[in-house]
Amino acid sequence: MMIIAVINNKGGTGKTTTAVNVAAALAKKGLKILLVDLDAQGSASMSLGIPFDKLNPSTADVLFDDLEIGRAIRVDAERNIDLLTGGFDLASSDLILADVPGRESRLKDCLAPLRGKYDFIFCDCPPSLSLLSVNALVASDAYILPVTAEYLALEGLVSMTMAVDEIKKEMDIHPQLLGICFTMMIRGVKSMREIVELVRDEYGDKVFKTEIRRSVKLAEAPSFGRSVFAYAPRSSGGGEYAEMAEEIRKRCLLKTKAG
Repeated sequence: MMIIAVINNKGGTGKTTTAVNVAAALAKKGLKILLVDLDAQGSASMSLGIPFDKLNPSTADVLFDDLEIGRAIRVDAERNIDLLTGGFDLASSDLILADVPGRESRLKDCLAPLRGKYDFIFCDCPPSLSLLSVNALVASDAYILPVTAEYLALEGLVSMTMAVDEIKKEMDIHPQLLGICFTMMIRGVKSMREIVELVRDEYGDKVFKTEIRRSVKLAEAPSFGRSVFAYAPRSSGGGEYAEMAEEIRKRCLLKTKAG
């Protein structure tokens, strides 16, 4: 089993879309997936059909109130995808966990009983390097960085990778960068292509080959509470996330064999 954090400290990078649809693509192959929503907005949860007023019990109950994790998991939120919902109670996580012993390892401890039950666990992190994001990194074997091909996003990528490296050093943890994922690409935009090439030159094979284009169907799917594979499986977004998921699966297999 691999635990993977989908993380970026900048909003609007396609992080939740990537977490939901990579999970759905792997689930479509018959793999058993758990999606852990760590965002106070609960976007990943609502993308799989859970209304905002039905998010409890949630990740917050597990992390803050010691609710047994099995009681909070929604089974088959979509076929082969179980869900641990996010929600507003996560907004105060840094304050609530501030004086809790082992606060950085709360999520890791909660997920420990699930090892062997799932093929992949994806943690959809909040758009910040909060204590929840640190928890996700501590719990994870690897992490994915979704980014957009924009100048400010490029600057953010550099600072993000430096910040994660510093957290890894301070916490003595070893999640590996599984890959950088370009999202919301627009075909034919020269400035985007230039930024992608700059990043590929700098990070080499750490950048996924697959790029995710802007897609009406990807944008519409969350409003119907479904992944793109349940909503529009033959769309360009569905095809690209299927390719992305296959890249992730192969990279994880290589890491497992190497480890």
